[in-house]
Amino acid sequence: MPDINTSLTPAELGFGFPAEWFPHRATWLTFPHNEASWQGERLAKMRPQYLAFIKAITQGENVGIIANDENLKTFVSKELDQTGVDLSKIEFVIKPTNDAWCRDHGPSFVVNEKTKEKAIVNWGHNAWGGKYPPYDDDNRTPQAIANYLNLPVFNPGIIMEGGAVEFNGAGSLLTSKSCLLNLNRNPHLNQAQIEEILCQYYGVQQILWVEGGIVGDDTDGHIDDTTRFINEDTVIACVEHDKNDENYKILQTNLQMLKGMRLVNGKQLNIIEIPMPKAVIIDDFRTPGSYANFLICNAGVITPVFNNQNDQIAIDILEKAFPEKKIIPLEATEIIWGQGSFHCLSQQEPLV
Repeated sequence: MPDINTSLTPAELGFGFPAEWFPHRATWLTFPHNEASWQGERLAKMRPQYLAFIKAITQGENVGIIANDENLKTFVSKELDQTGVDLSKIEFVIKPTNDAWCRDHGPSFVVNEKTKEKAIVNWGHNAWGGKYPPYDDDNRTPQAIANYLNLPVFNPGIIMEGGAVEFNGAGSLLTSKSCLLNLNRNPHLNQAQIEEILCQYYGVQQILWVEGGIVGDDTDGHIDDTTRFINEDTVIACVEHDKNDENYKILQTNLQMLKGMRLVNGKQLNIIEIPMPKAVIIDDFRTPGSYANFLICNAGVITPVFNNQNDQIAIDILEKAFPEKKIIPLEATEIIWGQGSFHCLSQQEPLV
């Protein structure tokens, strides 16, 4: 284990959380097996879309798969091979898991770019305010990955989810009040205390707040469904053009807040608006379908699409926004039934 004094904070030691476009060594996933998120036949129906996601990531980096047991590892290996995935790009960690949302329960990797050291921040996980027990196995995931990679671990001692935070790689962190200030996360902490912990453990200098999240999002409003940094001073921001839609008001509120923000260097944000898909309703349930839930990886920008009339509009906007990246649209119509998409399912490990 590297000799790092983890009694100090990452910020005190010169560590920070890299922006998502920082080169990756791997992307980590927790392979879905529990029917709590995709009930009955839906787990099997979503699996081809999930395997296509893995295949796309492996075009540019390794994929670390956290598998519940050896039987699941064997099954997954066979499925990946049949999908045409290069198995040399796959790493497995065998450990019990509860759910699939690795963005929220997985390891948060911080990097010291001067010393080229990497470490893991082990935030607490309580399944989005205790909504989906049990979650104790998922809560042990960061430490298991740290053991596998032989990395030191920082333990902030509070609840935090990766989908709740966005980074520009230049000192700014963007989040939502409806999630991080919710009393079902850290009721003993006020906003100023939460901001201080975020700065210390993510190595950022400022916290920027929007108001809330979209309909169907059971996380209390994760930022990765509404607003995403794509470079140091640019965000993709979801908007709803239908004034009668439930998302219209909250996304307009967020947009106005974004327009008033200033970055560490004093600059305003460059805001690229992207439409919401027309309501993605499955079995009379409005899912949190959003084009903002993309994953920036080495191979490109893996973007969820929903067989929706706004899919191509969103793809065109992202292609202009990422001129040096390939946009990789993948069907997420079965995945989104579980109330999340590609970004929610993944957590990147930076290359140092």
